[in-house]
Amino acid sequence: MRTIAFLMRKEFLQIIRNKAILPVIFLMPIIQLLILSFAADFEIRNLKLYWIDQDKSTSSDLLRQKLVGSGYFVLSGMGNNAMDGDAQLEDGTTDLVIVIPAHFERDLIRENSNSAQLIVNAIDGTKAGLGNYYVSQVVGEWNQEIREKFESRLGTSPSRPQIVQPTYSFWFNPALNYKTFMVPGILVLLITMIGAFIAAMNVVREKELGTIEQINVTPIKKYQFILGKLTPLWIIGLIEFTLGLIVAKLVFSIPILGSIFLLYLFAGVYMVMVLGMGMLISTMTDTQQQAMFIAWFFLVIFILMSGLFTPIENMPDWAQKITLVNPIRYFIEVVRMVMLKGATFSDISHQMIVISAYAVAINGLAVWRYKKVN
Repeated sequence: MRTIAFLMRKEFLQIIRNKAILPVIFLMPIIQLLILSFAADFEIRNLKLYWIDQDKSTSSDLLRQKLVGSGYFVLSGMGNNAMDGDAQLEDGTTDLVIVIPAHFERDLIRENSNSAQLIVNAIDGTKAGLGNYYVSQVVGEWNQEIREKFESRLGTSPSRPQIVQPTYSFWFNPALNYKTFMVPGILVLLITMIGAFIAAMNVVREKELGTIEQINVTPIKKYQFILGKLTPLWIIGLIEFTLGLIVAKLVFSIPILGSIFLLYLFAGVYMVMVLGMGMLISTMTDTQQQAMFIAWFFLVIFILMSGLFTPIENMPDWAQKITLVNPIRYFIEVVRMVMLKGATFSDISHQMIVISAYAVAINGLAVWRYKKVN
């Protein structure tokens, strides 16, 4: 134990004395968490709407006010000719064009029906689909209001059938705040990247400096060297996780409904797996640049297929099967389940088994590979 303690002391001193790596470890993850949590918002608002009104009636004006007042659209301009809208779409200065035809209100009253044209810029399919949905919802509400107004003026009873109105109860995120969904996942990504990069480059740095050969000829046993190298990084990873939880609670008001101990238990096992991955990469590379490229290659795939940015249920069947071997996916699931749902150990036992198996397998392979390079 004394040997491991001396090695750990050496690692801590090297980290503290390295003025370049300290901000990378402690300051950058917090800044990234703050920036990414505000920037990574998939709620599409402020869609640019170009309004072409050839009717100039009260009804069309009310529809325009309702669309703009919904919070989903901003008026990018108004015109009288449909060609103006085409030009706006071609220039990329608007996302949607609505054309209200002449005699819109008159025909609506006389015929009890009418139509307006919606033209959507569909280069971004997600934005186009949501924009179309938002317009349909607002127009549907406006249509109901305008019919009720006309029927009350005529003194007639509503001719449409009564509609069942559902009531909503949003569990685990009552305010539908997107940051509540994103912040735990972003925290997991930052912990993973820092842990993998630092662990991979830490051992390789010994190779570049030539000190790895000096350590290998000492009586230090292999397990002592690995524990002395990775334990300080494991402690630092948990400190970063703590800082991230504090930021999530104080800045973003993310609830922590489950057990803090359970979060740290899973995070501790997960960090063992991540550091083992970094150690494994270090045994396959000779320079820090090589280690960074290999770590980044795997992490990009893991991040994109973690379910944070694209729901796993929306992926093709083959991609969903690949996510089953993605460790980041399981940690994101656990953090969200424990923090937002108050999950217990039995609820996350499957994820715990998978990550524990990963930790044993990856660290075992890293130890075996390190033996070969000695």
